[in-house]
Amino acid sequence: MPHTPTEKKRAITRLRRIRGQTEALEQAIDAGASCSQVLQQLAAVRGAVNGLMAEVLEGHLRETFGPDASGTDSARAIDEVSSLVRSYLK
Repeated sequence: MPHTPTEKKRAITRLRRIRGQTEALEQAIDAGASCSQVLQQLAAVRGAVNGLMAEVLEGHLRETFGPDASGTDSARAIDEVSSLVRSYLK
């Protein structure tokens, strides 16, 4: 999770952009847009979510394993991150 005010602002901005993309997708489907247009919007939403996921995951890894990590049980932390990555890739 983003911890600094700058990271939080960046994550919220990304989420708002994703919300806008999903609302546009809903409108396109409701309006009967072509499959290619819907697929293109779906790909854009997926890309935006993937970008947010990568940013949050990177922050988590830096927090858990970075130079400021204190007393982290490395084996447990690695298991947690592995589980997160597996669930993300499903």
